Amino acid sequence: MTKWNTIKKKILKDKATKKAYDDLELEFSIIDQIIAKRIKNGMSQKDLALKMGTQQPSIARFESGDYNPTIGFLKKVSEALGSRLEITFK
Repeated sequence: MTKWNTIKKKILKDKATKKAYDDLELEFSIIDQIIAKRIKNGMSQKDLALKMGTQQPSIARFESGDYNPTIGFLKKVSEALGSRLEITFK
């Protein structure tokens, strides 16, 4: 187990922290998927930003979780990554 996973496991023992973490699961999942796709495509944050017509710090803010993206932003990201944005309700 990595050091981060050990720390994460300890932190998430606190019920309030676990609830806050779980409440952000969707956001974390979206960010993880985009980072993985960007890396799989061999793209840097700067490369992605250029394809989207934005600046690299915008991508860094998004990937760090400091930016709550609009659907339009996510659509631009998906197009720049050669993907298709799908939003479903279950």
